Amino acid sequence: MRSYDLIVIGVGPAGVKGAALAARFGKNVAVIQSEVVPGGACVNTGTIPSKTLRESALHLSGFKQRGLYNFEVNLHKDVNDISVNDFLEHKSVVCEKEWDMIEEAFRWNGIERYRGTGSFVSPHEIKVVSSGRDITLHGEVILIATGSSSFLPPDIPFDNDNVYDSDTILDLDRIPSSMAVIGAGVIGCEYASIFAALGVKVTLIDGRTELLSNIDREAVDVLLRQMKNRLHIDLMLGTQVEKVHPEGNDVTLQLSSGQNLVVDKVLVAAGRRSNTGNLNLDNAGVKTGERGILPVDETYATNVPHIYAAGDVIGFPALASTSMEQARVAVVKAFELPYDDKLAPLLPFGIYTIPELSMVGKTEEECQKENIDYEVGRAYYRNNARGQIIGDTAGMLKLVFDPIDHKILGIHIVGENASDLLHIGTMVMQLDGTIDTFVRTVFNYPTLGDLYKGAAEDGLHRLSRLEHQKDIVMQSADQFERRYAEHEKV
Repeated sequence: MRSYDLIVIGVGPAGVKGAALAARFGKNVAVIQSEVVPGGACVNTGTIPSKTLRESALHLSGFKQRGLYNFEVNLHKDVNDISVNDFLEHKSVVCEKEWDMIEEAFRWNGIERYRGTGSFVSPHEIKVVSSGRDITLHGEVILIATGSSSFLPPDIPFDNDNVYDSDTILDLDRIPSSMAVIGAGVIGCEYASIFAALGVKVTLIDGRTELLSNIDREAVDVLLRQMKNRLHIDLMLGTQVEKVHPEGNDVTLQLSSGQNLVVDKVLVAAGRRSNTGNLNLDNAGVKTGERGILPVDETYATNVPHIYAAGDVIGFPALASTSMEQARVAVVKAFELPYDDKLAPLLPFGIYTIPELSMVGKTEEECQKENIDYEVGRAYYRNNARGQIIGDTAGMLKLVFDPIDHKILGIHIVGENASDLLHIGTMVMQLDGTIDTFVRTVFNYPTLGDLYKGAAEDGLHRLSRLEHQKDIVMQSADQFERRYAEHEKV
């Protein structure tokens, strides 16, 4: 039996990060990889492919150019002119580059890799099964980073060639003329935007009546208008899909409204479930929760102290960025490394719809619910020179801040490059800065970064107007009291 300081099960963002960090500090590390290529869902079926497909769709359709002129500009006039190879080619190039970088990290750090399916024999022993051969490994510390996969509702015929989930959509055989996306969460909204940009007639269906409920409502309203008016997505919120019936080259959806919807393809984005079913966690005494999620403490340790878990396998927020940081914290804690063993307090979110949405911190709605006094400042892409240049006149940057000390409570951006633009404000928040920082900062011109200055100035102007209104009210009250006093004397 081979022994290691750390065994990592899974080679997605969390697994790669955790293994590389431990190896850099001299630990003997092994990783167990069940797939043919490394990277997990992030590189192979999720984050990287979907974001790459978004850029391919924008490029192939000429969508970005449509805002620059008073007429439609399309590189391809008909959706049938765009082949699946056109659509997926760039994705393949990007994924291959990611595989190469992960392979190089393993070689450079001397990480041993076992290809096969890993499962617990005991709390410290992992059996790896590959092509009928078994090998058992011993690990002082074990990190579970097996990620997640699409949740497949049992009443939907996924064995049909025209019905896809968010993993299998990459196996699309052709660009359809119409598509129904069931589930208006982050993944559903992203793919609905991507295919609509290609000219596909998209219907987005969800039983919930509110889109992206954890995102600032004002930013979501901007997204909704763009999805309806610019992408021509048919939104059917508050509607349940009661039956999915494939027939020939079409799929018929029976809806709770009584309507039947006939489309070429169906994409089901019904959420994710943790990949823990084959780990034999009972042999290690590790507890699981709903949909296989592993409960962990603030150091990402499970109920078994030497067994840690990070990434999608522990549930929300299930982002590549946070997954890597969770693994870093777990490894730092497990081996008492000289790093900060706490996750950053600010976790940014990026939603790669068209337009992009990105946020960090509190929303207006959260401030209201928690009785936090706040004010807002807004800047619009249409009033920004760079926004005009790139043709994005619908975007918005919004600052939520404390009206007393001007500390930033939240940042919400909808528009081109929102996920990159957010980091400017995130760093100011991380350093406990205020909106005055943006006013005092010189930004390149013309840039979208200058939106921060505009939003800060708007916020300060709103405060000054409120103070002026208060002064008027106070003066009026004083005048009333004086007149009342004089009246009493008379």
